[in-house]
Amino acid sequence: MSEANPISQPAVDAAVEAALAAFAAAGSVAELKAARTEHAGDASAIAQLNARMREVPKDEKAATGKLMGQARGRIEGAYKGREGELAEKEAQARLVAETVDVTEAPVRRRAGSRHPLAQLQEEAADIFIGMGWEIADGPEIEHEWFNFDALGFDPDHPARAMQDTFFIEPADRHLLLRTHTSPVQVRSLLGENLTNTELPVYIVAPGRVYRTDELDATHTPVFHQIEGIAIDRGLTMAHLRGTLEHFARQMFGTEAKIRLRPNFFPFTEPSAEMDVWQPNAKGGARWVEWGGCGMTDPKVLLAAGIDPEEYQGFAFGMGIERTLQFRHDINDMRDMVEGDVRFNTQFGGLV
Repeated sequence: MSEANPISQPAVDAAVEAALAAFAAAGSVAELKAARTEHAGDASAIAQLNARMREVPKDEKAATGKLMGQARGRIEGAYKGREGELAEKEAQARLVAETVDVTEAPVRRRAGSRHPLAQLQEEAADIFIGMGWEIADGPEIEHEWFNFDALGFDPDHPARAMQDTFFIEPADRHLLLRTHTSPVQVRSLLGENLTNTELPVYIVAPGRVYRTDELDATHTPVFHQIEGIAIDRGLTMAHLRGTLEHFARQMFGTEAKIRLRPNFFPFTEPSAEMDVWQPNAKGGARWVEWGGCGMTDPKVLLAAGIDPEEYQGFAFGMGIERTLQFRHDINDMRDMVEGDVRFNTQFGGLV
């Protein structure tokens, strides 16, 4: 080829040899693809030579074009051959890795794990037991009087409507699936479920509750709560705040703290929404709403036959699912109820 021709035989041969050497050195299909990009891609030496075909003298274009075609063919052929070798090698390696000894005794039963909600509910109960409180339980199919009337819900309160509450037919029996664990508090004040039925009482009621919510990322029609009530002489909002702050620190760490914002609940007065400060929250420390609380309304005490002039009380409640979400940055509540064992086993034996 003439000196005017920018594409020389030695340059083409060098590009081809470099490509063949790189392909031969590749130890996996992934490495081979990277070598192809380097030696046959748009920025490769062979591509840059091919781009100079327009500079080749007319009388040498045919010979030079044949030279480039043969070079590219050698590169592509070498790539295909090496690709087949490496793919076969990797397939054999997978077969060896996935080999099952059919003569070995099988493991028929995997180690299981309790649901994290059950574990967290027990942990919360243990915290209050450590403070000297009692654990109380009650029926999930509840009477309307315990679920609403005794707690100060007016007959026309929206929570009583079918769109919020699961009522059980026939309606004249006034039975429903409890919408909170607060009825357990009323039953306990009336002397049920307690080892000591005399005042003062300090009880928490963890358990399953029901509301007619659609299942989505933040709601579920069946969920869990832990609610507490304390009735004693001289109780104030300061006792309530101290109790909840201690509980928050046990749940979320020693740097956790709470704040109370005025709100309204039928069975407490004054009432407050409780926020908890999460110093280790994903995306940065922030306040998140955790539950409701307040001083027990005198009419609730009267419904249980307790003199509100002599005794005072406070009550609170928060969701177990919500607590689990905060502690582990779980964004979708459906993960907790869909029965995927992988969700349970990631927590192991601890929550």
